[in-house]
Amino acid sequence: LAVKDPTAVERANLLNMAKLSIKGLIESALSFGRTLDSDYPPLQQFFVVMEHCLKHGLKVRKSFLSYNKTIWGPLELVEKLYPEAEEIAASVRDLPGLKTPLGRARAWLRLALMQKKMADYLRCLIIQRDLLSEFYEYHALMMEEEGAVIVGLLVGLNVIDANLCVKGEDLDSQVGVIDFSVYLKSDDDIGGKERNVQIAAILDQKNYVEELNRQLNSTVSSLHARVDSLEKSNTKLIEELAIAKNNIIKLQEENHQLRSENTLILMKTQHHLEVSKVDVEAELQTYKHSRQGLDEMYTEARRQLREEAQLRQDMENELVVQVSMKHEIELAMKLLEKDIHEKQDTLIGLRQQLEEVKAINVEMYQKLQVSEDAMKEKNEIISRLEDKTNQINATMKQLEQRLQQAEKAQMEAEAEDEKLKQECVNKSESLQNEFSQKEKQLLQLETDLKIEKEWRQTLEDDLQKEKETVSHLRTETQEIVTLKKEFLKLQEKNKQLKSTCEDQEAALQELASKLSESKLKIEDIKEANKALQGQVWLKDKEATHCKLCEKEFSLSKRKHHCRNCGEIFCNACSDNELPLPSSPKPVRVCDSCHAILIQRCSSNVP
Repeated sequence: LAVKDPTAVERANLLNMAKLSIKGLIESALSFGRTLDSDYPPLQQFFVVMEHCLKHGLKVRKSFLSYNKTIWGPLELVEKLYPEAEEIAASVRDLPGLKTPLGRARAWLRLALMQKKMADYLRCLIIQRDLLSEFYEYHALMMEEEGAVIVGLLVGLNVIDANLCVKGEDLDSQVGVIDFSVYLKSDDDIGGKERNVQIAAILDQKNYVEELNRQLNSTVSSLHARVDSLEKSNTKLIEELAIAKNNIIKLQEENHQLRSENTLILMKTQHHLEVSKVDVEAELQTYKHSRQGLDEMYTEARRQLREEAQLRQDMENELVVQVSMKHEIELAMKLLEKDIHEKQDTLIGLRQQLEEVKAINVEMYQKLQVSEDAMKEKNEIISRLEDKTNQINATMKQLEQRLQQAEKAQMEAEAEDEKLKQECVNKSESLQNEFSQKEKQLLQLETDLKIEKEWRQTLEDDLQKEKETVSHLRTETQEIVTLKKEFLKLQEKNKQLKSTCEDQEAALQELASKLSESKLKIEDIKEANKALQGQVWLKDKEATHCKLCEKEFSLSKRKHHCRNCGEIFCNACSDNELPLPSSPKPVRVCDSCHAILIQRCSSNVP
């Protein structure tokens, strides 16, 4: 029969006792129907059983006076593993009546039961078995699977409400003895199945209520988080609203300024119109009070007015075209600048890639040189190994020849022995000495043979090792060949990148040349506009004589004004005419700058 392990039997007995005490405590507490006190017998028995379970397999701690064996050491560890247990440990240490570590451990167990967290605390202990090994032996209940089972059973004690007074109780001098009479079955227990069913239903209801409470707590915490996030978003929206209001106030002020500027511009234009109307009325009065050719002059003046209106419309159209051209040139300039900036960025990126590729090429070239040197060294090693293998093969052949010679000598010696035995039967005494000598020689030959066989095995092992090194060197040579192929591919990629980079640089140079041309054109246009802005027309009263012939203006010699250089000529001096698509008649052109001349009515006619 197999002998059972006594420690395993002890663990099984303690587990069964724990099951019975926990089950009896839950059943009696539910039938009791109120919170349990410290004087309740099943509760006292439960604490005694838990003490015995925690004491099982405890290591003996040496102290100054005696050997110490308490459960307070492992329970004190829970404080470090589970932060919520710090409150229990602090309250246990502050209790005034406790003097021994065992009393502190008993108080700790009672407080953990009241908190309904005994199972959680002990589960943290069981998980950290490397820390428990300082206090318990390897075969202890807390170090084996039975400890985990007891922790699972302790979860059921959460349905019990306990109200224990730890402060006034004498926990140091209590004697922990298990009362087995409590757990013996009676006739009343057999007939109490209905009561157990009711107790189970009450337990289920209590667990359901506790789960509901946990879910409600989680929903409340999530709602608090949502309220906080909504408050933060509300503050952000209020700040944005204030910023928007400030922007609206600024825009309204700008609107008022623009309206005031608009009214000023309208007043100025009305004033200019009134002045021009006064001039026209004065000229009309002079025409009315003139002599005989007033009607003709009036018709000519109307015709001149129409021509001037047409010229003005042409000039306005040309101005609109020039303005649109200016806008288009500015847009084109901006687009070209953007393209140049983008291409400069791409050029910088390509140059960086080129530098990286160059660095990679240099590294690959260095690696190739290193691999080629390694290849040379490995080829030399292979040649040396081949020489060694040839030498070993030669030595092997020599050894085989020596073996054959030794076998032949042995055969010959055996034949000679048989002959001597047949011939010298009478001379047995003399031959025995010779036979012993020959046996000694045979033993020596056998030992020599064994030594040669061992040497041969060592040589074969060396050969196998050298073959393995040769195969390893071949694999390395194959890797070097693949590295060469990759290096060639990288060189091809480098050439392609260089070609693309050169193409892009050529394209950038072309774009730069076009940009410089466009910038020069824009500068010419700006200079021309500045020249036009600086020149001012002469007034009609000041311009009395032609610039070229220096004759006085009259009805026959009408004024023609150059809009570019500002000079005034008579119709006789300005004979250059050019056809325009916008006007049916040819237009007169300035002699000095070849710009279009505008006909003006002469105010010095009597």
